[in-house]
Amino acid sequence: MFRGEYSLSLDAKGRLAIPSRYRQRLVETCGGKLIVTISLLERCLVVYPFPRWQRIEDELKGLPALDQKAQAINHLLIGHAVDCDMDSQGRVLLTQTLRGFAGLDKRIMMVGQVDKFELWDEAGWNQRREELLGAVPQLHEEPSDALRNLVL
Repeated sequence: MFRGEYSLSLDAKGRLAIPSRYRQRLVETCGGKLIVTISLLERCLVVYPFPRWQRIEDELKGLPALDQKAQAINHLLIGHAVDCDMDSQGRVLLTQTLRGFAGLDKRIMMVGQVDKFELWDEAGWNQRREELLGAVPQLHEEPSDALRNLVL
């Protein structure tokens, strides 16, 4: 569903306009209801259509209550999760806490990840993309089993 990268702007209130090519699909698949939370691996935000997020919450509920790692993941993902409904103009409001975590100011990048998308500070994404591109030769040398069937 979500592919590519888009350069976007936050308005003065912290609202982000979802690219028009995704708006109608999001209305159809989730009524414009999105969940925004932090990434556990990067300094960015992750945006899920609500049905996809419900599956994640169901999986998290199944984790052992006394497992410290499971609780850490619950605290971070669910503790930072915010319901965001698209308004009539296709915008979502990002809270100050979430914007602060990812260092989002004015210029941001939306990076598609098939069933979700990430929101990055533009400079942060450009730096991370260069790091990832620099690691491509290593992927060719020792690809994991999952990557062997991909065209590299």
